[in-house]
Amino acid sequence: MRRYRGSHGARLGVWRMPLVFAVLVTGLSSGGKASDAMEELATEKEAEESHRQDSVNLLTFILLLTLTILTIWLFKHRRVRFLHETGLAMIYGLLVGVILRYGIPATSYHNQTPLSCSLKKGPASTLLLNVSGKFFEYSLKGEINLKDIHNVEQNDMLRKVTFDPEVFFNILLPPIIFHAGYSLKKRHFFRNLGSILTYAFIGTVVSCFVIGNLMYGVVKLMQVTGQLLDKVYYTDCLFFGAIISATDPVTVLAIFNELHADGDLYALLFGESVMNDAVAIVLSSSIVAYQPSGANTHKFDASALFKSIGVFIGIFSGSFVMGAANGVVTALISFTSFTKLHCFPLLETALFFLMSWSTFLLAEACGFTGVVAVLFCGITQAHYTHNNLSEESTKRTKQLFEVLHFLAENFIFSYMGLALFTFQNHVFSPIFIIGAFIAIFIGRALNIYPLSFLLNLGRQHKISGNFQHMMMFAGLRGAMAFALAIRDTATYARQMMFSTTLLIVFFTVWVFGGGTTPMLSWLHIRVGVDPDQDFQPTADSFQSRTKQESAWFFRLWYTFDHNYLKPILTHSGPPLTSTLPSYCGPLASCLTSPQAYEVINLSILMTTDANASQSGAYSCTIP
Repeated sequence: MRRYRGSHGARLGVWRMPLVFAVLVTGLSSGGKASDAMEELATEKEAEESHRQDSVNLLTFILLLTLTILTIWLFKHRRVRFLHETGLAMIYGLLVGVILRYGIPATSYHNQTPLSCSLKKGPASTLLLNVSGKFFEYSLKGEINLKDIHNVEQNDMLRKVTFDPEVFFNILLPPIIFHAGYSLKKRHFFRNLGSILTYAFIGTVVSCFVIGNLMYGVVKLMQVTGQLLDKVYYTDCLFFGAIISATDPVTVLAIFNELHADGDLYALLFGESVMNDAVAIVLSSSIVAYQPSGANTHKFDASALFKSIGVFIGIFSGSFVMGAANGVVTALISFTSFTKLHCFPLLETALFFLMSWSTFLLAEACGFTGVVAVLFCGITQAHYTHNNLSEESTKRTKQLFEVLHFLAENFIFSYMGLALFTFQNHVFSPIFIIGAFIAIFIGRALNIYPLSFLLNLGRQHKISGNFQHMMMFAGLRGAMAFALAIRDTATYARQMMFSTTLLIVFFTVWVFGGGTTPMLSWLHIRVGVDPDQDFQPTADSFQSRTKQESAWFFRLWYTFDHNYLKPILTHSGPPLTSTLPSYCGPLASCLTSPQAYEVINLSILMTTDANASQSGAYSCTIP
């Protein structure tokens, strides 16, 4: 039986079909037996009421998104930049949460004394009740307080608007992460890939351990002052350090896009935020996997530490391979001529969408991390599959994932505001909250400044001090930290972490997100920059320029990719007949598509026309 990972305790639980349960308990206490007609009537009434309540909850979220979109239009029309739509969605969620929590009167049909029973092994996820030979199944919803025992209906309504955490991971996060990988500005990203990976991997680990150790000191302080109500272990603090290290500067990057800020700074921030989300998920999973043997389950154990490191490497590499492989498979399906998918753009778009989403679910089903898999699937598909799609499918897929990304992102930020009032097990500790704010600033500083100094020793284009200050300022926390925190709120420590994470997200999005434009001006960072100002139209010039600006390892990769992988997986790149040895001529001719020759001929023709037009322009200036 699967353990329930939501907020539940050991004493009182609320179970499905409460009206039926009340009837059964009443019948048992009086020695009678509930009739079948009464049971069916109660069940039908409960199902109808539940359906109506679910419809109202979904309608509430749709109205929230609608109001957010209309206000975004007004802000863009008035050129308002002090508040981004994500912060606005959170404000609307807060208002609706206040109304749901305090504005709706509680009506209860549960005036009976609950049936008492003892569970030896803690609460189970399913209860089987034997009533006179008839078995009834009830599913655990969560613990309720004694003072709220007569307000079950209101608690049930608040519980229903508290979404299952798996909804975030399986439905809302995949389009956000995939869009991040699919919409990468490849030139700036790959030119700074070494720095991005350094910030994402080393920086996230440094931030995790700095925050975790500082928060362990805060926990010890709470214990001395009597503010700690339950046990909080060192591994809990490290787990908090991992989830809160996932940055999400969506507000900053949106303003960067509008103002056309420096492309390299955008690539560093965007790449780091995307990659460290994946690293934070795998790191938190590895910390949970740290289980020393014996009675001291929270003490240091070298074997358990190395096991956790192995879990980290295994999960990340496995997820990477699975995502890249699925992207390659999609490219091959769209590349293979016998499928003729380009003749049916609707089917082509649908297949692209389903295979992209299935990457996430396949990785989760295999025990890997779907976020890592779908991220690298998006990067692979942007590099290969995108070139094989028909013109109509290219537009459709881009617009589809843009819309899904926009709706999912604003939904999550709206829900954050709502969760502040609808979540029923908040633990707000002033000492823990203040300590967390201080710890994340120290952890971010020890991430950005020392690593930037080391990176500048080997970079041709240095990361300037202004860029470093902006990266420090843009370390916002958002959807990923929230989703990781809400995924497990079963213990006192996890509930305190979730409540603190919510407050950190609110503060960073509103304060730092709103201060992005003044900070850009104060740091004298270039805006109004055309990201493609030095981009050449031909693939060869793009390839050579990118190779010159990249590290030696990536130069080798670009050569291999340009000469072999792209011709095999796409219709672009040089034909294999010109890159493979002469004795591989038959194989090269078989693997090279006719479209590849057409693309090369078109590129040569465009280059010739461009040179001819330039020569004509110059000849006109000569008397």
